[in-house]
Amino acid sequence: MVYQIEMAGTGERFEARADESLLKAATTAGVAIPHDCQLGGCGTCRVKVVSGAHEYDEFPFGLSQEEADAGFVLACQARARSNMVIAAAQAGADVSAPMRIESRVVDISPLGPDVRRLAIALPEQVDLKFNPGQYMNVLLGDGERRSFSMASFAGLPVLDFHIKRVPGGRFTDDGLSSLKPGDRLAVELPLGSFRFHAEDYRPLLMVVTGTGLAPVKAILESLMDDPDCPPVWLYWGARSEADLYLHDEIQQWGERLYEFAYVPVLSRPGAGWTRRRGYVQHAVCEDFADLSEYSIYLCGSPAMIDDARRHFLEKGASIDHLYADSFTFQHDAKALANSSL
Repeated sequence: MVYQIEMAGTGERFEARADESLLKAATTAGVAIPHDCQLGGCGTCRVKVVSGAHEYDEFPFGLSQEEADAGFVLACQARARSNMVIAAAQAGADVSAPMRIESRVVDISPLGPDVRRLAIALPEQVDLKFNPGQYMNVLLGDGERRSFSMASFAGLPVLDFHIKRVPGGRFTDDGLSSLKPGDRLAVELPLGSFRFHAEDYRPLLMVVTGTGLAPVKAILESLMDDPDCPPVWLYWGARSEADLYLHDEIQQWGERLYEFAYVPVLSRPGAGWTRRRGYVQHAVCEDFADLSEYSIYLCGSPAMIDDARRHFLEKGASIDHLYADSFTFQHDAKALANSSL
């Protein structure tokens, strides 16, 4: 059985067989749906069903029941059971199509005990436009790739990345250790649909773990000195004080953001830590009785994001204003390398 699928907003159409996922059918037809892990874990391929029926072999762990009840599905796992109209997240206006580029390594330096800064420069002739919050793939030469969120915004001569070392990680350990300034690095970018949604006109609640800080840093730096910047709360979860690798710098961001509050939360603090303890999503729930008026951005470990979604929705958070960039376990960079809990 073959079904007709229409993309709401663009009017693009493609055919989907009953035995293939919506994502596979769309990709075969050249219709772009943002995606990453293709395992049902990251949530990047979340689309909203406007009309039509679908089914799963198994309900994907990257989708909450509340999201499913609101009409969302993961395209990498869902199969059509009728003609459908679906709406996919958009990367935003004026963004370059993903391209493969040979970049030049500018700097590799420590940010913390297990986190290193990777800075790359693109060829001068490349005019790259991307949204803060998007990511790149490092191409390893044999078809494998590792994904890293950009920690800087478009228009800068150098792109920054925060990379946590994973012992034995093919790139985060071995590959990165062998790189030096001047080396060439094959990358693919920009990728992903995680971005700032200015159209929401809501206060921002950013909840991150580990190097999930990177895309949020890019978003917030793009809003600095902007008179239209909404109030921002940043909750950063980590294990110990040493894992708060930009702690001092972040405390200065309030000088350039309209209204800014920073709350670091440690799950395994030392005896001298006098600030918040526990898990970052629980700290948010302690501080906010009602989340219905906020745009919420979640970035970091799948466990945190899954738990945060559940608790935040219980506190009135709007599914349509809850955005997540989940570091899955398919790539050691966007999973183990970015998980702090």
